[in-house]
Amino acid sequence: MRDKDIDESISIAPSLDLIIDRELEENRPLVSKRILYLSIQVIFNAIIIGFIAKVLVALISLITNLSFYGKFSIEESSPAGNHHGWWVILIPVIGGLLVGIMARIGSSAIRGHGIPEAMEQVLTNKSRIKPIITLLKPLSAAISIGTGGPFGAEGPIISTGGAFGSLTGQIMHISPNERKIMLTAGATAGMAAIFGTPVAAVLLAIELLLFEFSPRSIIPVALGCATGAAMHYALFSDAPVFSMPSIPPAGTEAMICYVGMGAVIGLIAAFVTKSVYFIEDMFEKLPVHWMWWPAIGSLAVGITGYFAPYTMGVGYSNISQLLSGSISIQLILGLCFLKFISWSISLGSGTSGGTLAPLLTIGGATGLGLGFIVASLFPQVNISLPTCALIGMAAMFAGSARALLTSIVFAFETTLQPHGLLPLLGACTASYFVSFFMMKSSIMTEKINRRGVQTPDAYEPDILRELVVEEVMDKNIPAVTANERIREVLENSKIQNGYGAIIFNNEDKVSGAINLKDLYEGILKGHTTISELEYEEVYVFPASTLLAAITLMEEHKLDLLPVVSRQNKGKVAGIITKHLILSAYRRRRDDSNEHQREISIRRSSYRLLAKTKMLRKEQSKRSRGKS
Repeated sequence: MRDKDIDESISIAPSLDLIIDRELEENRPLVSKRILYLSIQVIFNAIIIGFIAKVLVALISLITNLSFYGKFSIEESSPAGNHHGWWVILIPVIGGLLVGIMARIGSSAIRGHGIPEAMEQVLTNKSRIKPIITLLKPLSAAISIGTGGPFGAEGPIISTGGAFGSLTGQIMHISPNERKIMLTAGATAGMAAIFGTPVAAVLLAIELLLFEFSPRSIIPVALGCATGAAMHYALFSDAPVFSMPSIPPAGTEAMICYVGMGAVIGLIAAFVTKSVYFIEDMFEKLPVHWMWWPAIGSLAVGITGYFAPYTMGVGYSNISQLLSGSISIQLILGLCFLKFISWSISLGSGTSGGTLAPLLTIGGATGLGLGFIVASLFPQVNISLPTCALIGMAAMFAGSARALLTSIVFAFETTLQPHGLLPLLGACTASYFVSFFMMKSSIMTEKINRRGVQTPDAYEPDILRELVVEEVMDKNIPAVTANERIREVLENSKIQNGYGAIIFNNEDKVSGAINLKDLYEGILKGHTTISELEYEEVYVFPASTLLAAITLMEEHKLDLLPVVSRQNKGKVAGIITKHLILSAYRRRRDDSNEHQREISIRRSSYRLLAKTKMLRKEQSKRSRGKS
């Protein structure tokens, strides 16, 4: 128990009233000073992360210009216009080699696309990320992307923002749960700073990082995302990230086609995810140190880039072209297959990069390709090709990352097409549905699941906060008095319950509780009566939650607690044990998952028919009587 809750001059009972009342208050979703404290820090972090995003984009452009055009400039450019010929194959290899060396010397945590690593730190390491990641992740990603890596800037900045949030959370005097909020707010503020999508960033936090939905977490994260989006508007642009022509409302036949396309893309998303990890497994079998893997994987980037230069680099311009709906079949096929080959091999090699932009590109190209096929087979169906590209990129993200709401809102915020919301909802849900049955994990969770780290798959309320002690307590009270001899108590069958006993004083009022093992230890230490043992006046009320009860048991190392009336604390209504709490928890879980039929259609129909026949008979009797 905390010192501030205990007055040494009085018994422990008054402080227990405070603890139980405080626990009941904590169940209410009130905005506390801690949330205000975290929110201020999160906003400050988001401002810094916004500038980091700007520096990262400038650094990518600088390395791109130096690598492919030999000029010192931070002007945005693409590797697609280079004239290096066969030498272009070596540029990504050099970049991959530098990334491998940085990972070997600095930290191996810079490998990969960032979100799985952040999830792992949240679940297993109390949201503690090494401070050096804040520097090495953006630098390694800039080298990887700037030398032709087929990744987007969003993955590295999400990872960097999370590392920065974790760093400030480790400096501050906060709890691990609050540090999780700091990490998540930093990561999603980075996403909002790159794309200007604050709502999608908040949903990403809920679906992939927080594993909860509560005011204490949503308020700071939402403020961080809003600040990150404001930094995007201030440092980049206030226009939609991906421009596209206005799309028409979807008719019934078109909606059916869009949903069918989403289901097909769900199959492809499962294939994409499994392919990435199959390639990763192949690299694991190579007889060379992992430091060399990024350079080996970059060979695929260079070779693909020689034949299709547009597959190299960030590729946000490719997404805008796809959303226009007016690109060649050759370019669509190249972005479908060649982009997938270079990205999957490079990512599987463990280089520093992201997944979002490549998934959007591959999905957009797939959706547009499916749109061309549907339009040619069913010319009477009025589908929109830009809409096909839009739902394709969102459905690919929804199916592979299992981030349904994030994908829908992200596609809307980056294009600002209100008529796309209904097709997005149908297609993304279909993709999510199909991929859910095709694979156990997602592209974000497969890596850490293989390491034995299980990610939550549902956001459920705390059952121990919902149940109260009165619902599960045992009214059979194993009672002893303080002046009783320990040996006599142990021989008494009333306390042979495996837990212990409730201690009463001479006035027949509860004095505390003691474990059965403590009684045996007292005998070994030479104690004679119970009064010679150490025990405290600890209790719970009937209206206390099971969470309060189990917390007190752990704090005082007790296996049982007396349940007393709030009005008369000397009167014991029953006891609560750990076994009772666990049994109640299991029953509530089983009841929630049990298949039940509350209304029997067959019985209800029979009763309705019988009642109808009775009414008819009564009406017939009445009519006869009148006649």
